Amino acid sequence: MFVKYIPDGFYSSHGNGLYPSHEAVCVINPYEEKITVHLTLYFEDRDKIDGFAVEVAAERTLHIRMDKIVNKDGIGVPQDVPYAMKIECEKQIPIQYSRLDTTQAEMGLCTTIV
Repeated sequence: MFVKYIPDGFYSSHGNGLYPSHEAVCVINPYEEKITVHLTLYFEDRDKIDGFAVEVAAERTLHIRMDKIVNKDGIGVPQDVPYAMKIECEKQIPIQYSRLDTTQAEMGLCTTIV
């Protein structure tokens, strides 16, 4: 199992204008078979939330929107709470994390590749 971490997650409940603030974990599966990506969320002041899993088809990309994903128990990502992510996959894949912050009129986009 290959593991990567994203230490700075934050899903804001506030937005300004047409676009909601959101985050995405963007992955590409360059392999000839599907893969499953597992996510676990860690917090400063509460227990972790695990059980998030998505399948990525062979030779495809997927943008995992953190405002839309739910775990096996139907629990989504909490808003306005800092968190970190552990991302696990049976094969090594490129991962890009992006956050669109629309809390002010001057929107900001940050991104990183892990």
